[in-house]
Amino acid sequence: MFNALLLEEAGRNTKASLQRLPESRLTDGDVLVKVDYSTLNYKDALAITGKGKIVRQWPMVPGIDYAGTVLSSDHPDYRIGDEVLLTGWGVGEQYWGGLAEKASARADWLIPLPAGMTAKRAMAIGTAGFTAMLGVMALEQAGIKPGQGPVLVTGATGGVGSIAVRLLAKAGYEVHASTGRPEHSDWLKSLGAHEIIDRIKLDQEPAALESQHWAGAIDAVGGRTLARILSQTKMYGAVAACGLTGGVALNTTVMPFILRGVQLLGINSVHIPKAQRIEAWQRLHQSLPVNYEDEVRVLTLEQTIEAAHDMIAGKPVGRVVIQP
Repeated sequence: MFNALLLEEAGRNTKASLQRLPESRLTDGDVLVKVDYSTLNYKDALAITGKGKIVRQWPMVPGIDYAGTVLSSDHPDYRIGDEVLLTGWGVGEQYWGGLAEKASARADWLIPLPAGMTAKRAMAIGTAGFTAMLGVMALEQAGIKPGQGPVLVTGATGGVGSIAVRLLAKAGYEVHASTGRPEHSDWLKSLGAHEIIDRIKLDQEPAALESQHWAGAIDAVGGRTLARILSQTKMYGAVAACGLTGGVALNTTVMPFILRGVQLLGINSVHIPKAQRIEAWQRLHQSLPVNYEDEVRVLTLEQTIEAAHDMIAGKPVGRVVIQP
């Protein structure tokens, strides 16, 4: 038996409750994991509150990422006691996720916890940090180097954005951070941001081409903001797109691509080859402060439902780690 946050259909609503369940109800997998830490992501909050169409199979245990210890394994890559982590693969949406004391996973979904990294640190970084690192790696692969000009990060006070600011600054880039929360400007500068930009300046209809500002960008907003960034990106620059809080439509022109050679790089953090996952997590462990995990709030499963409602309501929640 194990405790889990279970989501059930209740007409058109979602019922979220803490329940004690038998292991036989777990998703089929070849590795059974004791969940040491999970997180509360915005996607999880949408699922828990029923405010977004996240859940694909009912009932569902939410939690799109987790880190823990192998309890049993039918796969040769993992043994009892191995420390592992998981992000993506539809967990918490199609397959039971990490907001529980135990989880069952396919071995191909897991990677070993990087040497020296604790489960708490892994989840303090979580899917948000993993996505941010994939954005940085994509810009590097596109040839964007420090010294070529400012690199923009949108949604900079969010999980992805704030970690992207840290990572880019540490790598030597001049980071410009866009946010709608000017009260956090000093905090963003402490993370390494060189300049703070009001998000309203970017959330406007763009011309086909505008003055060249950005050597590159990591955009967590999408919509009109992404269209404007593309019109302002320098010759042979690149924009890594990883979010849609500003909308899913992209009304732009071919001009940035055919006249400036701008690259639009899509970041999919769900289905990533294992070797790339391992590289990203090793770099995250090396690049973020040694005490990074001390910056997060730790909540229990019992506190998760209320925190999810607060997150959707826009109340200050911060980065949240769940300890089952």
